[in-house]
Amino acid sequence: MALAVVASRALSGLDAPEVAVEVHLANGLPAFTIVGLPDLEVKESRERVRAAILTSGFEFPARRITVNLAPADLPKDSGRFDLPIAIGILVASGQVRCATLSEYEIAGELALTGALRPVRGALAMACKTRAAGRAFILPQASAKEAAVLEGMSLYGVDTLLEACAFLNGLQLLQPCRPEPGDAEARPSYPDLCDIKGQPLARHALEVAAAGRHSLLLMGPPGTGKSMLAARLPGILPEMPDDEALESAAVRSLTTGGFTLDSWGVRPFRSPHHTASAVALVGGGSDPRPGEISLAHHGVLFLDELPEFDRKVLEVLREPLEAGVIHISRAARQASFPARFQLIAAMNPCPCGYLGHFSGKCRCTPEQVDRYRGKISGPLLDRIDLHIEVPPLPAKELVAGSAGESSERVRERVECAYHRQLARQGKANAELSGVELEGIGGFHADALALLRQALDKIGLSARAYHRILRVSRTIADLQGQAMVMREHVLQAIQLRRAAMPNG
Repeated sequence: MALAVVASRALSGLDAPEVAVEVHLANGLPAFTIVGLPDLEVKESRERVRAAILTSGFEFPARRITVNLAPADLPKDSGRFDLPIAIGILVASGQVRCATLSEYEIAGELALTGALRPVRGALAMACKTRAAGRAFILPQASAKEAAVLEGMSLYGVDTLLEACAFLNGLQLLQPCRPEPGDAEARPSYPDLCDIKGQPLARHALEVAAAGRHSLLLMGPPGTGKSMLAARLPGILPEMPDDEALESAAVRSLTTGGFTLDSWGVRPFRSPHHTASAVALVGGGSDPRPGEISLAHHGVLFLDELPEFDRKVLEVLREPLEAGVIHISRAARQASFPARFQLIAAMNPCPCGYLGHFSGKCRCTPEQVDRYRGKISGPLLDRIDLHIEVPPLPAKELVAGSAGESSERVRERVECAYHRQLARQGKANAELSGVELEGIGGFHADALALLRQALDKIGLSARAYHRILRVSRTIADLQGQAMVMREHVLQAIQLRRAAMPNG
């Protein structure tokens, strides 16, 4: 009788709980059984492991083999357990001798030739492995992905034979490190100087970037709404390492994985309006992150907002407030971070030309109300800024001068954002109502003006606090510690400029 235990990791949302791969060899008729709540992909690993061991030149033991993936109540999926199962069999049969096996965690999918294929979620698993104080053995491609994580021993291998030689002490491997230059070049974003005119929309974009506020752009086709949204990432503050790691870990859960050239790049996600609720928030029998999680610490742009299914849009309400999405299924639950910045664009009416100087619009008031009514009041209430993007006259479009560049705007945004971090440790958009009151800095005249607006316009309590946050950001952009009356007035105008349905 022989027993070997190899440490590995499962995936449950962004979490990567530890899994002990226990391999037991006993006398009896040859058999190969895997227990511990494996799904079909894990059950199929029996054939991959058998073929990989034989083609790598090892002997497959003709004994009763039982593999237990513990804990037994945790679902196990994908081929990441192939490599630890194969090594467990070789250790239990005495073909691999490693006195320090407990110091390693191992994951990888095997080809029939014994070659290793990359696995999903390498960076998420590596974060937990580092916390456990172990070294991590991964396929070479996955190790390169996880190499952005500092402070741990990470080894990449190409084949089962190479992994066994390393564990046997017959081959030395150098810990993986990020390749020089992989994460150093700043991405090239479209520049704001391409936008002619639209001073109000440009100002709103700057305010949104400085305080991480959500923004709704409304105007006829061709007025530059999509151009403005595409230029937001270029004026956002630099991504700190902790945010870059969280964003990369989420992307590592996707089939395509995380690439080193996207390290520190704020994601910009723009799903088509036919996207389903699962595509937007994530889910499935094996929960995967959706667009809102893939936009974590970045931008989620929803063009043609009323064309999205209303039920799909309603699922945005909770993550917009909480910054996290909880997915519950009968057998599994998973949580994914979703601290995204929502930028939405829409036409003012079904034909799109309401208010256009061409006079093309023939939509009736009922049609306009029905079109705008596709977006619920509670969702609109959660969007900080509502801006009208009017059409430009031909003269201004042809001969108009270019505006400020993204670089100059980003300098102001960076200064304002660092003021927020120094004051409260987070962006203004993330402040709760209690935290807003705690930091103070609101002049009595400013609060009096907002109370008047609350009575006359009929703002909700949520809108009241959102205007306070926006006015705080406007003051930060101007370098002022106190929020004055004019800051609140600007914040109200930026919210009321094009508010649908009133």
